Amino acid sequence: MTSDQEISLYDSSPDSLFDMCMEYIVVNLNTITKLDPTSRWRKLKDDVILPAEICEKFLQAYQSTNRVNDNIANLFRDRTRTRLDTVKLRNSRITDEGLKCLMEHKPYEVELVQCEYLAQGSLDIINSNSQNLVSLKFGPLTSIISHDENLFRQRGYIINAPNLRRLTIHCRNLPIFPLLLLKPLSRLTHLDLSECSSLGSIWALSELKNLVSLILYSVHWSKDVIDWITTLTSLRHLDISQSFERLCKYLNPNEVLSKIVTSLPHLESLDISGTNLAGSGAAAVPTSTKSPHQVRCDIPGLVSRVDRPLEFLGLYGTHHGACKRHDIPAKRISGDANEEQILTAAIAYMERPAMLTHALNDLYYLFRYENNAYVGRALSVVLLAMDQHVSEKHIQISGSATLFYIVKGKERERIGIKLKRRIITALLDGMEAHLGDDTMMRNGCLTLCQFKIPTDVLFEYERVVQILLNGVSDVNQEGFVQRIAIYLLNSLACQVDGKQKRFLGNHGAIGKMLNLISDRLERRVCDDVLEVAWSTMWNVTDETPQNCQRFLENRGMEYFLACLKSFPDKEELLRNMMGLLGNVAEVAELRPQLMNKLFLTVFYDLLNSSSDGIEVSYNAAGVLAHMASDGPQAWLVDEPAREAVLARVAAAVERWDLKSERNINYRSFEPILSLLHAHHTPQCQHWAVWALANLTTVYPDKYCSLVEAEGGLKLLNELLLHPAPYKLIKDLARTVITNCARYATLDLANPPTPLTPDN
Repeated sequence: MTSDQEISLYDSSPDSLFDMCMEYIVVNLNTITKLDPTSRWRKLKDDVILPAEICEKFLQAYQSTNRVNDNIANLFRDRTRTRLDTVKLRNSRITDEGLKCLMEHKPYEVELVQCEYLAQGSLDIINSNSQNLVSLKFGPLTSIISHDENLFRQRGYIINAPNLRRLTIHCRNLPIFPLLLLKPLSRLTHLDLSECSSLGSIWALSELKNLVSLILYSVHWSKDVIDWITTLTSLRHLDISQSFERLCKYLNPNEVLSKIVTSLPHLESLDISGTNLAGSGAAAVPTSTKSPHQVRCDIPGLVSRVDRPLEFLGLYGTHHGACKRHDIPAKRISGDANEEQILTAAIAYMERPAMLTHALNDLYYLFRYENNAYVGRALSVVLLAMDQHVSEKHIQISGSATLFYIVKGKERERIGIKLKRRIITALLDGMEAHLGDDTMMRNGCLTLCQFKIPTDVLFEYERVVQILLNGVSDVNQEGFVQRIAIYLLNSLACQVDGKQKRFLGNHGAIGKMLNLISDRLERRVCDDVLEVAWSTMWNVTDETPQNCQRFLENRGMEYFLACLKSFPDKEELLRNMMGLLGNVAEVAELRPQLMNKLFLTVFYDLLNSSSDGIEVSYNAAGVLAHMASDGPQAWLVDEPAREAVLARVAAAVERWDLKSERNINYRSFEPILSLLHAHHTPQCQHWAVWALANLTTVYPDKYCSLVEAEGGLKLLNELLLHPAPYKLIKDLARTVITNCARYATLDLANPPTPLTPDN
């Protein structure tokens, strides 16, 4: 999608099969390539032949997630099985050797942007393979043109490409020697020397009469250059704008501008941003040569174009606020007077980071104060800018701030899954590139919060986790970023499967949470970060034994006791800690590590807790029920006595209200159902059936089907037939069975509507 196309907000159409295949190949290079055991270079498999369309699409797809290097370029060494008509590299690690593999295809179009590993030998490689070349672009950080003027004087040229039509060189302060550069380029129609210097005698180049586009953005020049420009009568596009850092003042600006436009009869597009060429704003009131009526023009130098307005006029950052004037002879204007002008500016200056940053800032303020109408166009511009300028911190900051207001605005419900993914990927790219910048991390986290977590980010789950873990890793960074990052991590740990929970554990989530807890304990601070750190570990350890083990190995029980001692009255904290220990106690191999007099005494005392309703008491009973389920022989402490603990567990369960609403989420009942087999200790069964009865009574829609799906009804019926469970247990079991039967009846009474041609 190009920058001037409006994104369809609600487009949820799937990617094309071609795009999906290409994405798969990029991630799984072994599908079409193999490693040469001799050279250690990657090359195509023997039976693979790729036409130009696939070769070029592969390079494009690969660059969207990776940096092209010589190993990738080597895939195109065999020109009988690959073909490249276009070579476009951005932010690559390719060297001269890799470029040679690509250039020997004799491409028609070459674009090298931010290819910092290329050396000056690349210019010789390009010149040696330039027979077909019609378009050549060197972007920023691609330093392949020597500063040695004598070298080129001896050679007689800089670029030797006889069929070249378009030449773009974007290299700040690169001395260009125009006479040498342009002498062999007689067919040139488009020339862009943005930010180059030493323009010298370019005005003397009389052979450039075919030029239809000349861009001299942020280039210093003398009056002679203007005189030369006015001889290029074929020009349709002229850009003599300046960046905000190089504001340019002309003597007699009205006369200079008038001379330019009257000398170039075919001019359709003119950019004078950052200059004083638009004059002071005093209106000229001439008489039109085509009409007897008087005409108005608020830019004196453009009076001659009143009856024939320019297609485009760049007025961004002009002196005296020219873009805000009323009578301007142009159909499209870049400026900051309104949303249309700002979007036009952002599109026009997409390759100019300094000006693009200003335009994105202007766009941000529009969205912040809800003065916007073109949400689709704005999204297109912002995403393209962030994608093309990942390393430009200020563009990422402005872009992400604008995305925040777009995704939380009135159009948020229209944003389809495809666009959501583009937005999230752009945010993550920017955050990953600027991990150390608080503003970028803050913007990214705030914007991610506008999505459904974890659902909307599952496709980038691992990258999100790694970025956020970095955001909480510095305990001294007690700021907004740490706070919001830990909230997001907690959401990412909730309602995901074991694979993702293990990923969190493998990347240090437990250790980082305990570091935050340790810091708060040292400072005796109980804040939301402390509470959410325990909540995150509660979620991460859910049915994930490896993470439960990590908690114990990292002195988790010490931190539990310390928090209990330092903050005994914090209900939310206590609930989160006990929920986590409930997960640990579900792991049979880890229960011996909890068989400790001090730990058991704490759990025993908490059975009588009324903190946070029944939650703390419920979790304490769950921990003790699981520990008791291992049988009398596994109870290795004298105090508290096993019988006393079991009696208090049963008393606590009888005390709870069966209709209590719960602040808990079960993905599986397997750990609870396993306790139904503990006929040697009915109190364990008592806690388990109460849990099932409570959840199926209060939340039948959510939990009745889960009981049935996991074989719970069969186990409950078997329990009813067994002599060991006492009456209260069997009564609760019947409640669960009744709840599930009632839910099944209701479910059958309201079947889903079938899809028929009439619906």
